[in-house]
Amino acid sequence: MSQQTAPRIAFQGALGAYSHEACLQARPNMVPVPCTTFEGVIRAVRDGRADLAMLPVENSTYGRVADIHQLLPHSGLRIIAEAFVRVRISLMAQPGVTLSDIKHVRAHMVLIPQARSWLDAHGITSEAAVDSAGAAADLAVSDERTVGVLASEVAADIHGLNVLARDIEDLDHNTTRFLLMSPDLDATHRAEKMLTTFVFEVRNIPAALYKAMGGFATNGVNMTKLESYMAGGSFTATQFYADIEGHPDDPAVKRALDELGYFTNMLEILGVYPAHPDRYGR
Repeated sequence: MSQQTAPRIAFQGALGAYSHEACLQARPNMVPVPCTTFEGVIRAVRDGRADLAMLPVENSTYGRVADIHQLLPHSGLRIIAEAFVRVRISLMAQPGVTLSDIKHVRAHMVLIPQARSWLDAHGITSEAAVDSAGAAADLAVSDERTVGVLASEVAADIHGLNVLARDIEDLDHNTTRFLLMSPDLDATHRAEKMLTTFVFEVRNIPAALYKAMGGFATNGVNMTKLESYMAGGSFTATQFYADIEGHPDDPAVKRALDELGYFTNMLEILGVYPAHPDRYGR
């Protein structure tokens, strides 16, 4: 199958980014489509330039990815799967450069603190870059011999850089969760463990959220995530983003969602999809 006819998957960042790594792991037969912004990823799918989108939603160290939960409800896309990528940080440099040559590194501002202990131990200074994979691409076409980049090893493979050190992150459990998104909701898929993601806005009545959550407790439905964010620029209109275990057709889940609907002005399911084995520490 040619790249012209092969299915395509959009992600934010340059080739070699951790989002690209997520694409390679989850959909290795799809052609990656790099985009500058999260909005660009969504537009690529909506405009037909890509078939699926890969979007990061949360990190085990830094929490939720900024702005992503506000983009998802209005994206027009639906979640069909989740993926997990261990953030393994590699130090890479031009071919022929040794570790002792490196005095300075560049990386995304979030990545540098994750390798601070290792950098300090080796007396290496750091500088924030817009994108770690992009910094690797820039280094590959430069003549800098004392500068390295912190990024995924995928970036080194793509841009022809040598890896001087691997797994230099301070925390060996640092993991990012991604959502694989499609233009269409598919609630027909079944697996042993299913997840349902939805957004809702509670009615403006006393204890509305408490009452809305009661249905999940009384029906024994496990809610694994509940996050709030302001809607429409109002301090009084709050929307909630939630993940629960189960399928909307499961009797307990159906009862809980029916009860939730009674206390909400808006309830929209964003996806019904299998729980990835890495969620439970496979």
